[in-house]
Amino acid sequence: MTAYSPRLSRRQWFQQTACGLAALNLPQAVFAQDAWPSRPVKIVVPYNAGGATDIVARLVAERLSAAVGQPVLVENRGGASGIMGTDAVAKAPPDGYALTVSLSSSLLLNQFLYKNLPYDTSRDLILISQIAMAPVTLTVHPSVPARNGPELLDYVRRNPGKLAYGSWGVGSYAHLGGAYLSETQNGDMTHIAYKGESPMLQDLIGGRIQMAFASALGAKPYIDNGRLALIGVTGKQRMQVLPDAPTLAEQGLEDDAYRVVGWVALAAPIQTPQPVVARLAGLMQAMTRTQDMQERLSAMGFIALGNTPEAFASNYRGEYAVWQELVRKSGAQLD
Repeated sequence: MTAYSPRLSRRQWFQQTACGLAALNLPQAVFAQDAWPSRPVKIVVPYNAGGATDIVARLVAERLSAAVGQPVLVENRGGASGIMGTDAVAKAPPDGYALTVSLSSSLLLNQFLYKNLPYDTSRDLILISQIAMAPVTLTVHPSVPARNGPELLDYVRRNPGKLAYGSWGVGSYAHLGGAYLSETQNGDMTHIAYKGESPMLQDLIGGRIQMAFASALGAKPYIDNGRLALIGVTGKQRMQVLPDAPTLAEQGLEDDAYRVVGWVALAAPIQTPQPVVARLAGLMQAMTRTQDMQERLSAMGFIALGNTPEAFASNYRGEYAVWQELVRKSGAQLD
């Protein structure tokens, strides 16, 4: 696998990585299948137990264990916005026994937010498969006189300095998306960062903030009982868990900032053997195509994907500049 080098542009690195993966041949894959795994495999989740990423990792671990005939253990290493756990895998032996199921925030976004990130995704990790995409909802307090995207933009534009939006933390999509909406409409909205989504939603329900991007899993119960009003969802396709909710793009908000979505993905140390990477990618594709896995992911507000390393690298490359610009516009910077 081609390691990232300062002499290579990121585009060149992605191209060489994709070419190396595409060059896999059958004898290598068969050899990897016989040799790996011969002992338990560990999946590090760089977030605390019980969250959506942890749930996805345990779904993956259960099915992966059944497929390879070895225990697949999940270890939670939460802290520092996913940095600690991701760094542990980046520095682990590249033998296929240390993997991470992580989010776009730790694998892509953190490099724009943190000045001294201890790992470099391009240099230290191989991207195996995006397990699922994670669009979010845009919701408002019912007192806000807007029920679709254009109406909300107009309301923000006509009330500069009067509105507040929440997020589950500085640098989260809820922060970046809200900052982008505010700046593009000259809304001068106040950003309120919370320690997690739950307190953010409680303040939104209580009317202490007027709007927020929120997960479908967190917001749906309050949308269903009328305590929150749904404007739309991010991404390029509707969520199965909210089938009647149009995307923001469908409503004319076609900016990349509203089309880009987070994701949960599988990655490993950069020099992990190519046959192992190929086998893991194939298993991710197979499991995300099962009805059970799709239903489980859909219920959480995710969209099952399970793509190849080449497709993952292409998506990463395409999203890179979008996230970089969102962080720049928000002014977010973390130590």
